[in-house]
Amino acid sequence: MLNNKKNNKNSTLEEIVSCVSNIIDPNDFNACQVNGNYELHINVKHLLKISKVIKDFEKLRFNQLMDITAVDFPDKENRFEMVYIFLSINLKARLIIKFSIDEEISIDSLSSVFPSSNWYEREIWDLFGISFSNHPDLRRILTDYGFVGHPLRKDFPLSGNVQVKYDITTKKVVYEPVKLTQSFRTFDFESPWEGDLSKENNE
Repeated sequence: MLNNKKNNKNSTLEEIVSCVSNIIDPNDFNACQVNGNYELHINVKHLLKISKVIKDFEKLRFNQLMDITAVDFPDKENRFEMVYIFLSINLKARLIIKFSIDEEISIDSLSSVFPSSNWYEREIWDLFGISFSNHPDLRRILTDYGFVGHPLRKDFPLSGNVQVKYDITTKKVVYEPVKLTQSFRTFDFESPWEGDLSKENNE
């Protein structure tokens, strides 16, 4: 039974590789299995065409886009890692597509292929400032009107840029700049379980 499941997973991975290899150079992507899910690491320029193929290819049918998110690594040249999660009901499997971009890159919107991406992309634009080309309605979705900045960026001030309060004098809600001193922040991406690797290397 376990061997059958393993063979099925290997077969699905091979189908993904074969499918994607038909439309882009095999050297332009990497496919693997991680924690029971399938992963594709690609170049951003191939996102739209790959999304269309994995949705329509009969043996795959990854026709549900479950989520899109981003991770901010401010010290890296390609600052943002994008993560797209697709689901195939037929295969009972998830496919995760990843790629890294700098903050000047505009990503092709998937709204023409997966309508559910519309709000996901708006959320990422709102919180990270990552732009999507050919999006039908790219505007903020979670933050308030007139909000300044993108709050899930690691360099966004802890206390924000603007505060909202009720002004007793004017008897209305007003916006004003935050006057709190910002805390200094460092970014440590090492696992707390690994300890200080620099000390171990010096020893």
